Amino acid sequence: MLSWFRAIMPKEDRFFELYRRHTQTLVSGAAALRELLDGGDGVPAACERIFRHEDEADAVAREGMLLVRKTFITPFDRIDIQSLFSSLDDSIDQMKKTAKAITLFEATEFEPQMREMADIIVKCANLTSEMVALLPQMRQNAGALNALAEQIVGLEDESDHVCDAGLKALYLKHRDGNAMGYIVGAEIYDHLEKVVDRFEDVANGITGILIEHL
Repeated sequence: MLSWFRAIMPKEDRFFELYRRHTQTLVSGAAALRELLDGGDGVPAACERIFRHEDEADAVAREGMLLVRKTFITPFDRIDIQSLFSSLDDSIDQMKKTAKAITLFEATEFEPQMREMADIIVKCANLTSEMVALLPQMRQNAGALNALAEQIVGLEDESDHVCDAGLKALYLKHRDGNAMGYIVGAEIYDHLEKVVDRFEDVANGITGILIEHL
């Protein structure tokens, strides 16, 4: 009886709009991060933009978590809904951590591989936005969702190679004495790598939800 009742009750679709709004903050945050890594006088303003977008994302995530508690019929499992909000939030949280580290170390010049990783982050953010846009009809869009997830996984693998090459170049650049330059650079690379990892977590979470509903 309960399953029949749930089947005829309308599901709460505001979750998909909240996911869409959240991914907008990811796309904007990634663009600000890419601008940040151009360096120069624009670094402080780019950092502030990332902080602002992270605040916006937090507000959306809180709204989503509250909606889970108030909604009787959800479009998919409550735990999955909460987990997806969390993994989306982790992505822009990590961008904020990157900007905070750059602010702390007063860095204004960045390596070419750092900009390459930021380009990958921008691609991941846009692909994530595409995935979220397909969620309302996930069954019909299963093939497209899996293809987008594979692209993000591929970009994560690419970012690992770029990061390794960047760290090697950083070591060669600073091995004759500027230890602090290496430490700061390695810290920035670590944060950038974690941003891409968080996007991969989002992609894996969405494909996990998809598997449950096919």
